[in-house]
Amino acid sequence: MEHGCPPDGRLPVQNSTRISSVPCSTRLRGVTPRRIALWPRIRGRRAQGTLVTLPNVESTELGNSRDLVIWLPPGYARSERRYPVIYMHDGQNLFDPRTSYAEPWRVDRAMERASQRSMDAIVVAIPNRGIERIDEYSPFVDARAGGGKGDRYLDWVIGTVKPLMDDRLRTRPERTHTGMVGSSMGGLITLYAYLRDPSVFGFAGIMSPSLWFAGRSIFSTLAASPHVPGRVYLDIGGREGRGALDDARRMRDALIEKGYVPGSELRWVEDPRGQHNEVDWGRRLTEAVMFLLK
Repeated sequence: MEHGCPPDGRLPVQNSTRISSVPCSTRLRGVTPRRIALWPRIRGRRAQGTLVTLPNVESTELGNSRDLVIWLPPGYARSERRYPVIYMHDGQNLFDPRTSYAEPWRVDRAMERASQRSMDAIVVAIPNRGIERIDEYSPFVDARAGGGKGDRYLDWVIGTVKPLMDDRLRTRPERTHTGMVGSSMGGLITLYAYLRDPSVFGFAGIMSPSLWFAGRSIFSTLAASPHVPGRVYLDIGGREGRGALDDARRMRDALIEKGYVPGSELRWVEDPRGQHNEVDWGRRLTEAVMFLLK
């Protein structure tokens, strides 16, 4: 792959009602290749797959817009196969060290490892809006931290972003093949989305979630929600503090009590050396994806 292009030099885009391809230098319907040639190499070579950018996707619910970065798995341009979709929050921290808050997750590396084990998916990276991040990532209002726009954020993801992806890409749109992954506040909104919209999301990757937010309101939400078959990955780092550990263990126990069966519906990971950062979330992502996509 060179400059974000697949080996055949063509980028898959929509043409009428189907996905076709055009030269990577071509811009069509707002989908443009993301240049990644300057990114660090992986063991002497670049990660496989293709990154494309969909700019200025507007949200009437939130009164803002943002670019979406989409990772297409290896072989996407050379097949007619349809793929599961993973929607991920904090999108600027997932791939590119030049836009990341700190070290990026390196999601492309994790997805390449999963692909080598025949677990492929499209990743839609949704960036946060900086100072609006906490508001958008929680449906609950915390007296000190804010919040409260999480429902509007999810309405936008479900009502605009997902239909856009299902229209332009070869997705598998069913709930069993649609999920979310997020960390910290992104983990909180991921869990809430899974509980709020079980007809849309069939799996959730919840990494180091901010369960403390708004007086731990998410526990009441879970208690009031039915058990819906699906897959939930939940983790925490052993070096994230006693409060975070206790909250995550409590959530694990609450999910089991709700009926999520460990091993088949629930994967719990307590990473002894894990801290609250992008590097550790990225390090655990392959394991999460392998469980969520199985």
